[in-house]
Amino acid sequence: MTPEEFNEAFALCHFLPGPNIVNLSVVFGARFRGIPGSIAAFLGLVGPPVVIVTVLAAIYARYGEIPALQRTLAGVSCAAVGLFLAVIACMMMPLLKRRDPVALALLAAVFVAIGLLRLPLVPVLLIAIPLSVVVAFILRRRGAL
Repeated sequence: MTPEEFNEAFALCHFLPGPNIVNLSVVFGARFRGIPGSIAAFLGLVGPPVVIVTVLAAIYARYGEIPALQRTLAGVSCAAVGLFLAVIACMMMPLLKRRDPVALALLAAVFVAIGLLRLPLVPVLLIAIPLSVVVAFILRRRGAL
């Protein structure tokens, strides 16, 4: 799967109901093996973490008041934020390599609206999504995409 195909599938999975990563696993499984692949990808993604989280919840219920455990969990949350930022950077690379000024302008506008101006996510997306679709349609008709 090319980076562009991944980004398209990932973007689609954001708008499907349910958790994004679960949707993405189902799309990957379907791409390689159809419905059985989707089921296997879903169970492979969800099964082990359910067991692990259940065990960790039992441990936390028993030992959650220990300060060392609380500090460890704070460190894990910092690692999760770092992982999230790394995923964002990897997903932006194909967009930055294409140097598409329209796409970069839309990206910057949404970032400024949500990240800096603190506008509500839903209204911003209700404007940005149709706008980006219209822009992509116009550029594709002109042969720019």
